[in-house]
Amino acid sequence: MKSKTKVNKQLRKKRNPYLVDTLIHAKKNEGWFAISNILASPRKNRVEKNLGEINKESKDGEIVVVPGKVLSMGELNKKIKVIAFGFSKSAEEKILKAGGKISTILDEIKKNPDAKGIKILQ
Repeated sequence: MKSKTKVNKQLRKKRNPYLVDTLIHAKKNEGWFAISNILASPRKNRVEKNLGEINKESKDGEIVVVPGKVLSMGELNKKIKVIAFGFSKSAEEKILKAGGKISTILDEIKKNPDAKGIKILQ
């Protein structure tokens, strides 16, 4: 686990304004600090999950967080809420078609600052 100083140092190198805003909010909340550690890392270390992997690693009704991008390979047959930094268009469609919900990490930090009931997929 990185320190807040290390996250701040990595934050200064980021140029994506949405990523910077997400990191600022995530590092302020203890429950979301693990997400800020992953997002502050270089882009090659960011997590990308296919829907098939998410389907295997989650249970019906869960809230899962992907600190990266959700891709559309595979099928999703559970009603889960998927929170991620980004989604491919076809992944969004498949999640909504399966009865699930989607949300960005920044929106979820604002709604659920304590990170209650979330499961981080890495």
